[in-house]
This record gives sequence, structure tokens and C-alpha cells, in this order.
Amino acid sequence: WLPFALPARGTDPNVLNAYIFSYYLMQFCGHSWIFTNMIIRFLSFGEDSFADTFYSIGLAMRLCQSLSILELLNIHLGIEENLFLPRLLQITERVIVLFVVIASQEEIQGKYVVWILFFLWSFLDVVRYTYYMLAVTGIYFKELTWLQYTLWIPLYPLSVLAQAFAIYVSLPHFETAGTYSIQLPFPFEIRLYFPYILKMYLVVLFGGMYFIIQHLYTERKVCLGSSNIKPKRS
Repeated sequence: WLPFALPARGTDPNVLNAYIFSYYLMQFCGHSWIFTNMIIRFLSFGEDSFADTFYSIGLAMRLCQSLSILELLNIHLGIEENLFLPRLLQITERVIVLFVVIASQEEIQGKYVVWILFFLWSFLDVVRYTYYMLAVTGIYFKELTWLQYTLWIPLYPLSVLAQAFAIYVSLPHFETAGTYSIQLPFPFEIRLYFPYILKMYLVVLFGGMYFIIQHLYTERKVCLGSSNIKPKRS
């Protein structure tokens, strides 16, 4: 099993490999910078570093998450070997929480949950993009492969819980400020109250988590079979 698809007929495989390697490299560098920066700031300032996590790292995280949308195009074009729907759900989860909930409410940006979310996301993605980047070059490490398909077991559910908590603590602020709540014009004359939409989204979030966990578990069984873990290329 490979994290990227074989090139279509008539397509230069070197060009595709260079493109997908460059994409994984950019994501690896971005998330490595975020993860390292968070650890250094925590060791230097302790819990005081939590308050300005979004101010210090939010731009880099938004750039990385925006760039991740390219993965949907890569999957659609057959450049990456992955299922479209699970990846769409994973990307959508982060985009909604990061751009809609956190970025729009300054009161949320200084809370501990933002540091926790950024830590979990960057930790997962440093491992994931390291694995994918090496796989493009044909290099596989048994330990890294195991980590790639095992780390999500504790960290992904924790990240979903952190996302749900971020949404929960943001509800009073959305209610007070009325952010994103709109009144539809005639003939509808219906007020879309955004806190209600967020509450409904929480149900979708946990439903999507169940679907994604099933997908990741199936993928883990396939990829960690003894015949599917390739040794490091010599």
C-alpha cells in the first residue's frame, strides 16, 4: 500500500513525484515549526504561553490547514491513494473549528483548548507527513509505519473532544455578539441563529468521528499486516 497513487498513463511520473513530495515537504516543515515552537514556548514560559498561542502560531496553522485542501484535489485527480470522504471530513472539522470558531472570536483564542488543539494537530501531522514524504521516495521504516497507523488511536478522539469543547465554550460569545447569525429576507423571514447551527454541528462532528475511526481502523489493519510493511530501501 502506498500513500500516493501510481501516475496515470501519459503523465510524467517524475513530475508527479516531485509535486507530491514538495507538498508533503511544505506541510512537514510547517507543522514541524508549529510543534517545535509550541514546545519551546511552553518550556520557556510555562502555562503563560497558552494565552497567546493563537497570536504567535495561528497564522502558520491557518496556512497549513488552508494548504491541506489541496489534498482533496490530489485525491480527486488520483495523485494520492486515499478515500475522498474521510479526508474531506477530517479537513472540514479543522477548517470549521479554526476559521469559523476560533479565528472569529478573540475571547476563545486565549484559552487552553487552542494550545491543546494545535499540539494534537501538529503532532499527528508531523508524523503523517514524515511518513508520506519518505514513502514517495520509497523509504519505509517499520517503527514510523507503526506510529503513523497507531498514533491516531489516542490522539484523534482527543482532538475531536477538544474541538467540541472549543465549540461549546464559544457558544456564549456567539450568542452575545450575534456573529454569523443572519435574518433571511422576504419571503423566508427566517433568522438563522448560528449557535443553534453549531449545536447541530456537534452531532455531525461526533457522527463523523465514528465514521473516520472506522476508516482509520480498517486502514491500520491493511497497512500493518506483516506483508505490507516494507523494509527501508537500501
